[in-house]
Amino acid sequence: MDHNKLALPVGTTLDRFIMRKQEDFPYATGELSQLLRDIALAAKIVNREINRSGLIDIAGAYGSQNVQGEDQQKLDVIANIRFIRALRNGGEVCTIISEEDDEMIQTGNNQGKYVVAIDPLDGSSNIDVNVSIGTIFSIYRRVSPTGREGTAADCLQPGTHQVAAGYVIYGSSTMLVYTTGNGVNGFTYEHSLGEFFLSHPDIITPKTGAIYSINEGSSDSFSPGVAAFVQYCKDQQFSARYIGSLVADFHRNLLKGGIYVYPATAKNKSGKLRLMYECNPLAFIVEQAGGKSSNGTRRTMEIEPQIPHERCPFFIGSKELVEKAESFIANDKEACDHKPAPEPTPKKATTVK
Repeated sequence: MDHNKLALPVGTTLDRFIMRKQEDFPYATGELSQLLRDIALAAKIVNREINRSGLIDIAGAYGSQNVQGEDQQKLDVIANIRFIRALRNGGEVCTIISEEDDEMIQTGNNQGKYVVAIDPLDGSSNIDVNVSIGTIFSIYRRVSPTGREGTAADCLQPGTHQVAAGYVIYGSSTMLVYTTGNGVNGFTYEHSLGEFFLSHPDIITPKTGAIYSINEGSSDSFSPGVAAFVQYCKDQQFSARYIGSLVADFHRNLLKGGIYVYPATAKNKSGKLRLMYECNPLAFIVEQAGGKSSNGTRRTMEIEPQIPHERCPFFIGSKELVEKAESFIANDKEACDHKPAPEPTPKKATTVK
C-alpha cells in the first residue's frame, strides 16, 4: 500500500510561497516578505472578528463618519486598528494611509522601507446582511531617506510604482489574492489549520466576458458615453451583477470575465472610489492577470495622485470590455468636442428710451 495516500499533501502555504518568491526581488532582504506576512496575520484576525460579528456587539454603525463623510461601521474601526497595529508591530512600514483616517499615519518605524495604502474593510455596509466584504492594500517603496518619518511624496506615488498589491475577500471562504508584479496568485484560508494555502495559482482573467457590474440606480446621471456602453451590454444580453462590495464584484469578474464600472455621476463628479487604496491596487492586479483598468480615458496606474483620498472614475476588468467602454467614451467626447456651433439667435429690436 502506498503510505503517501494515507496523508495527502495539504498544499503550499502562503508563508512558504512568499519565501520561495523572495528571489523575485533582488533589492529585498526579507522586508517585503515580512510585510506580506504581517498583512496576512491581520487578515486572519479580521476574518475572526467578522465571523463572530453576529454573536457579539461589533456589527452595525459605529456612530461617526470617516474622512470621506461615510458612516463608519464598528467593524470598519476594528479592521483599521488591526491592520495598523500589525503593520506598526511588523516594523517594515514607515507610513500608512487609510480610508478611515484623515492624515498619514506615522508608525514610528523610521527605518522602514515601505509605505502602505489600505482600505481596511471595503463594503462594510453589507456586514449586517452577510454579504461578502474585503480588504484592499497597496505597497510602495518609500522615496524619502530612511531614518525619518515618511512624507507625502512617499504616499503619493503613481500606481506604476507599486511593488505589491492585493485584497482579501471574506465570503463563503476567505481568500487572499496578491501580486508582486510577477503574476497573480490566490490563497484560501483553512480555518482548522490557521493557514492560507495556494488555491488559485497564476490567475489569468478572460479577455472578455458577459458580466457588467454597475449601479444602474445612478443611470440618470451617467454621461452619454457610459449610458451608451451600458446599453451595449444589454444589447449583447450580458448579465448584470452588482453586489455593492467592490472586492466581491472585482473578484467574480477577475475569475469569470466581465467589467466593473463606477463612473463619474452628478453626485460624485470625480467618481466615488479612491485612487490610492482601491483603484491602484486592483488595477495592478488586473493588469498582471491580463486585464485592464482605466478612468475611461487614461490608464489608472498612470494617474499622478495629488491628495491621499483622491477619487477617480473606474473601469476595470476584461481587456476587451474595458477597451469597448473607452471607445464609447471617446466617441462621446469627440461628439462633445466637435458639436456644430448653434445657430445665432436673432436679436430682438430694442427701443432706446
